[in-house]
Amino acid sequence: MSTGSDSLWAHSAQQFQEIFGESWQRALQAFTQIETPPVPGAPPVVPIRLAPEKLQGLQKQYLEEAGKLWAEGLQAPPPAADRRFAGEGWAQNPVAAFSAAAYLLNARTLMALADAIEGDEKTRAQVRFGVEQWVAAMAPSNFLAFNAEAQRKAIETKGESIAKGMLNLMHDVRQGHVSMTDESLFEVGRNVATTEGAVVYENELFQLIEYKPLTDKVYQLPFVLVPPCINKFYILDLQPENSLIRYSVAEGHHTFVVSWRNPDQSLAHKTWDDYVEHGAMQAMAVVRQITGAEQVNALGFCVGGTILSNALAVHAARGEHPAASATFLTTLIDFTDTGILDVFINEAFVRVRELQMGQGGLMSGKDLASTFSFLRPNDLVWNYVVGNYLKGETPPPFDLLYWNSDSTNLPGPFYAWYLRNTYLENNMVKPGKLTVCGEKIDLRKLKLPVYIYGSREDHIVPINAAYASTQVLPGKKRFVMGASGHIAGVINPPAANKRAHWTREDGKFPATLDAWLEGATEHKGSWWGDWSGWLASHAGKQVAAPKRYGKGTKFKAIEPAPGRYVKQKA
Repeated sequence: MSTGSDSLWAHSAQQFQEIFGESWQRALQAFTQIETPPVPGAPPVVPIRLAPEKLQGLQKQYLEEAGKLWAEGLQAPPPAADRRFAGEGWAQNPVAAFSAAAYLLNARTLMALADAIEGDEKTRAQVRFGVEQWVAAMAPSNFLAFNAEAQRKAIETKGESIAKGMLNLMHDVRQGHVSMTDESLFEVGRNVATTEGAVVYENELFQLIEYKPLTDKVYQLPFVLVPPCINKFYILDLQPENSLIRYSVAEGHHTFVVSWRNPDQSLAHKTWDDYVEHGAMQAMAVVRQITGAEQVNALGFCVGGTILSNALAVHAARGEHPAASATFLTTLIDFTDTGILDVFINEAFVRVRELQMGQGGLMSGKDLASTFSFLRPNDLVWNYVVGNYLKGETPPPFDLLYWNSDSTNLPGPFYAWYLRNTYLENNMVKPGKLTVCGEKIDLRKLKLPVYIYGSREDHIVPINAAYASTQVLPGKKRFVMGASGHIAGVINPPAANKRAHWTREDGKFPATLDAWLEGATEHKGSWWGDWSGWLASHAGKQVAAPKRYGKGTKFKAIEPAPGRYVKQKA
């Protein structure tokens, strides 16, 4: 660029700073005067306030970076560090690169403004979440008019990518959700949920699947898995190579799994008590009848673990001890720290849900799935909007994302009770506070040994919350922390030799996870082997594997696994 041009750009940059400095002041004035109308039942609304010293620093930084960007003009390098703008189309189009850099500057500033809000942590988290949603939605990559990669592909394909994108959009509108994978390539029972077994019991809430042994002998105490009812059980049985169910069978455990029914209007009145007593408790009772064992080993995953903890607490209140051990995978029992989901929870929100469906109705599975997706909007929403619609691509086959899109409804009374007594009031850890199935529950009575697993990057059950169970459950404990998130951390088979996990062998459980980690040891690879060894130590002697499903005339094979309940769509 010539000296004259340099001078012109410098003068323009000065004008830019003056103009945007004034605009900044107007924007801040509007931002700090935001007041939300009161909601019946909600706490008084407090106007948003921003720390003056933080504002001054942000303003100075923003104007410096904006002036620099403007001075560089169309020579600004593309923001390759952000994968949304990492393609060659962005790098080769100066206007696109400039728009991406300007967007990222504004996005960083808006997020910094959200962090600068004065007030309690929950208010800041709610504002930050709202700003993050808006920022993610407004990325130039989400619009064909600004997405250089999508434009380039449209030219290369002579418009075919746009036509395919429209077909993809119409398909997704018909099915009611954004496609994350090519769902036509998967079928439950054909290439996911294929571990051999049979349904040996069913009621209106669940089917009980008994799996065919893969060993000549099995452990004397049967093994019962209680998956979350908010999802389908086959996250634990995706493919043979990553199936926790098949792994437990291959390790010599006589394995049973609860397959929850996908609720329709006939179940719209079901409550938390129903899922505890006629779900988890009934499943353990049936398994004991089939096997003749006095006790079972039980596992609960996510909400299934919360249900299992209540089922065991009800049994304890009645002086019963049907489980020899319990495993809790990424489970919330103490709801003090609920992570990002806390932004949705307050008295007004819970009260509205109680009025809407507390006495009957359904919480839509599609609404639940959408909520969880928007917890990670760039990865689980806009990434697919860009690929499917702007570029006309078909997402690659991925069993986990197929499962993620196979949503389940929840009965309204169950959902409303769960919101108030867990996320809002954290009543489970208050001895005698809750009455479940007619019993005052006290988790301090659960003396059985427990295995507690948490994932380090979990955004659904934060790792601190998973660890908090060690402070609630009084029996002999083993806590293990795995790498990755809520699903990928759990579904981590040993053969893959991926990620890592941490254990501590001195049997001490200090008050905080950080203190526990000071004495922990990192191990490469999956935590499954550690858990399998622990479970075997509580499973009794080995006996001859059963030759047929069920028992006698009362518990016959009803149909092959995975059964029909899991195939019901929301």
